[in-house]
Amino acid sequence: MATDHPGNQWRGLARRRQIWLPTWRGCLLLACLAGLGAWVLLHALYPFLAVSAPVPGGVMVLEGWMPDASLRAAVEEYRRGHYQRLYITGGPITQGGPLSLYKTFPELAGAVLLKMGMNSNEMVIVPAPGVARDRTYTSGIYLTRWWRSHQVEVTRVNLVSVGPHARRSRLMFEQALGGGVQVGVTALPPLDFNPARWWHTSEGFRTVTSEAIAYLYARFFFRTPRAADLPPVP
Repeated sequence: MATDHPGNQWRGLARRRQIWLPTWRGCLLLACLAGLGAWVLLHALYPFLAVSAPVPGGVMVLEGWMPDASLRAAVEEYRRGHYQRLYITGGPITQGGPLSLYKTFPELAGAVLLKMGMNSNEMVIVPAPGVARDRTYTSGIYLTRWWRSHQVEVTRVNLVSVGPHARRSRLMFEQALGGGVQVGVTALPPLDFNPARWWHTSEGFRTVTSEAIAYLYARFFFRTPRAADLPPVP
């Protein structure tokens, strides 16, 4: 217990206090608890972020930035789920644009899906403008605007994302689509690291930790932007 007596003070500018410090046994216990906490965090963080909780029926929404192998897995999911329609979202491609026929990720993903056997009447390309922040939320907002402008009523959505991005994507789409739309999510496995040992590679460590920080921001600090602050449809 800390003590503070008048005799321990020095001209009102400093004081002496006594505190409890752990013994070596206490330090050992604290080290064991810290190690246990780190072990739980390493093994529980990825499954928490890479959530898969699809809803039956409805439409599929695909994030267009994912790599080709993930797009192929998304096609298989689309066939299994018997969805009504596939909507592809995303923003502009920011590298190599002048050399590319496709200026946005959903346009590029749609072209790849056509080569993989998808029919053009099965999917809809819904690009979003380039923004400096909240790109996933912006994609959801412009998808909602597309539905509204084309008088499409959607009540169930299954969002397909990759790995630890899934939980944050679902949260942002729930915010963007509103309470009248039930949003499920399917997390496809990442291609560039082992989810069970994500901390063993720099790519896995960087991806999972950055997504964990981004999810905390989205959960506790995200504020819905005003409609006037959103750029026009590209």
